[in-house]
Parts: sequence; structure tokens; C-alpha cells
Amino acid sequence: MSVLSIGLLYGASTLLVMFAGMPIAFALGAVATLFMIAFMPSSSVDTITQNVYEEMASITLLSIPLFILKGAAIGRSRAGQDLYGALHAWLHRIPGGLGIANVFACALFAAMAGSSPATCSAIGSAGIPQMRKHGYSGGFAAGIIAAGGTLGILLPPSITMILYAVAAEQSLGRLFLAAIGPALLLVALFTAYA
Repeated sequence: MSVLSIGLLYGASTLLVMFAGMPIAFALGAVATLFMIAFMPSSSVDTITQNVYEEMASITLLSIPLFILKGAAIGRSRAGQDLYGALHAWLHRIPGGLGIANVFACALFAAMAGSSPATCSAIGSAGIPQMRKHGYSGGFAAGIIAAGGTLGILLPPSITMILYAVAAEQSLGRLFLAAIGPALLLVALFTAYA
């Protein structure tokens, strides 16, 4: 078989397996493994286990599922609502204090979870109804939560930064340090707008 026909067969097989309902990661891995066994010398199949071991031994990549687990645990608990409630109690006398409390809550939760969607979900579930109850418009309430949620991609420990550091072979610590200034600037600008 030619390389083109093997590639087309691989693409079609992968799509077929994914449309059958298998998750994307497992479909790609299973079809690739089967094609390597079928179309490559047996000595090159040993590289599968070697590559899997090398990737699993990466301390940097190991941190990602742990941050996701931590974010999921915090998101399912009342931690986001309690954090929001405490900030609202401290800042309710300041003009726009409820919006500012949302921004700070998003920033603090993003620094704990490392994920933008988790931040929007945890803080938005408590923040948007409270803002609506206190007379803020629905667009402003959703906008301030969405804007604050974007801090999850910038504030350490950002999962996106971890992936970038691994892919670009850059220092993760330097990336985290470089993100603190822009993140604090965004928090200040969101606060001033609120």
C-alpha cells in the first residue's frame, strides 16, 4: 500500500471509531496503535510504550490532572459561593462594590483552579443572581463574570500555560512570573470599570 492510501485509511478509520462513540483521545490512540502493528516493523512498535512512559513521567504534565481535580472539587463545593459572599460583605459599601467583589472572586478562584470555565461556573452561579437582585443589568452581570473568568487562563496556575511551557520547551516558572503583572493589570482595569 502507498503512504497516501494508508493515511486515507487511517483518517477514515479514526473518524469511524469516533462516530461510533469512542472518546477522541482513545480513538486516536487505538487506531494509531493498530495501524503501527499492521503496517510497521515489530521493532518500531516498542516505541509506543517508550513514548507513553516518557510523557507520563513528565512532572509538568502530571500537574494538569491534579489542577483539574482541584478545580472540580472546589467547583462542586460551596467554596466559590463562600468566597463571593465574603468579598461582597467586605466591598458592598464601595460604589460598584458588587461588581468589584465579582472581579476579585474570579481572580482568587482562577488562582486556585487554573481554569477559566471552572471560574465562570463557580463564581457566576452565585454572582449573577446577586447582581441581578441588586439592580445590575443582566448584560453587565454576565459581562463582568465572563471578563473575570478570562483571568483563569492568565493567573498561575494556568493549565494553558502549563501546556504551552511543555510544547514550547519554556520555563514554566518564568511564564507564571511573567503572567502576574498583566493579570493584576486586568484585575485593576475590570475593577475600575465596575
